[in-house]
Amino acid sequence: MDKKYVLAIDQGTTSTRSIIFDHGGKIIASYQKEHEQIYPKPGWVEHDPMEIWDRAKEVVQETLRHVSVDEIAAVGITNQRETTVVWNKKTGKPVYNAIVWQDTRTDKICNTLAADGGQDRFREKVGLPLATYFSGPKVKWVLENVDGAKELADKNELLFGNIDSWLIWNLTGGVNGGSHVTDVTNASRTMLMNLKTLQWDDEILKIMGVPKSMLPEIRPSSDPKVYGHTTENGPFKARLPVSGDLGDQQAATVGQACLKPGEVKNTYGTGCFMILNTGHELVHSKNGLLTTLCYKFGDEKPVYALEGSIAITGALVQWLRDNIGLIKSSDEVEGLARTVEDNGGVYFVPAFSGLFAPYWRSDARGAIVGMTRYVNKGHLARATLEASAFQTKEVLDAMNADSGVPITTLKVDGGMVKNELLMQFQSDILGIPVVRPVVAETTSLGAAYAAGLAVGFWKDTNDIINNWQKDKDWSAKMSSDDRAKQYKLWKKAVTKTFDWVDE
Repeated sequence: MDKKYVLAIDQGTTSTRSIIFDHGGKIIASYQKEHEQIYPKPGWVEHDPMEIWDRAKEVVQETLRHVSVDEIAAVGITNQRETTVVWNKKTGKPVYNAIVWQDTRTDKICNTLAADGGQDRFREKVGLPLATYFSGPKVKWVLENVDGAKELADKNELLFGNIDSWLIWNLTGGVNGGSHVTDVTNASRTMLMNLKTLQWDDEILKIMGVPKSMLPEIRPSSDPKVYGHTTENGPFKARLPVSGDLGDQQAATVGQACLKPGEVKNTYGTGCFMILNTGHELVHSKNGLLTTLCYKFGDEKPVYALEGSIAITGALVQWLRDNIGLIKSSDEVEGLARTVEDNGGVYFVPAFSGLFAPYWRSDARGAIVGMTRYVNKGHLARATLEASAFQTKEVLDAMNADSGVPITTLKVDGGMVKNELLMQFQSDILGIPVVRPVVAETTSLGAAYAAGLAVGFWKDTNDIINNWQKDKDWSAKMSSDDRAKQYKLWKKAVTKTFDWVDE
């Protein structure tokens, strides 16, 4: 039977989905399930890795009801990056819940490491500041705080991975010979991989106290040698090559066909993530951005990127729904925001997990400022949406400064891009056009592309570029004076969140 499709598993912060794509990048089948968000203490965020594996199996089986498994050419993985799983390779069970990228429990570890060389101690090697965001300090925390973990690690019985490694290991056999691998994009988010050599850095591993035996093998994002094959007793009930692996934001970059230096995309999900393709050049940021891997296809040279990471965007809408009860579903926020003409002078800075790019302030906490008796729930809804746009402008300004090439168009994707009020305000506050593609699920599509390229389903990257199509664009309508005034107030609001937590 001819191979007609590629299946992508997209394991995100709040849900797991399986999407089957055809050669044209069209969605043939899709299924999604949420998983529990666990908050043991203020600032702590966890997931149950076994629940995530169960959800992955469920969504795969659901989508395979729509096509024959014999028609699937390959399987690709994309995942929430930095979320850290440590598991026992003999039992296949995690020794602790997955510590999520938003979690701030490693702040003291990061501060201790920064005492000898500052926040940028490892930046030259890894492109990242010392921050709670990244995986390395999370592994260190597990080894130092989970009973028995250090002893198991010393006996070479523990494995570590971001969620991609956890899924690939389980899909390819688990305790019965599963492949313990990751790709360069995920490895570049651990703070443990040298950006130039694309290998684990022995000096940093020693400083962190992380045994090399725990770490997955680093492979290309699209690998013709494949990472392994799904098993007959797994969710696919068949042997299929697992050949693509990209961290979610890099996957979205590939899915948006931002494959040339200077091209940029912004993904609006739980957080917001802007990536600028810098080609084969490794650019170190002077303005609070991250230097990261964009992708590596087979034996080709690695492609690098600058990234601006924002912790809370779509999660702020969920907070309005789940914690405050202001809306019953996330879709209601746009209608509520449209009941008012503007934000009523209210600015909402969602520093729930501190501030990421371009500030990197773990001492910051969320604030709503500018409140008067005039303000109603419509203004709060509008300020919630505008927070995503203002934070994006801060990152884009930093990107313009670092790259020296002004960004003239922003490609957008992710769950929030269907919110047209937000997209118009985003264009207004940036002063440049914002463009949404036909396939908004570009994260899953990028993982499918990586897997399909590896096995020849797509011939080359020209197929990817030719598949991309515009759905809609927005142009700025706001005056430059109004833009400057609003942005100045936003920046003032941001300063009110600093120094809230004693470090």
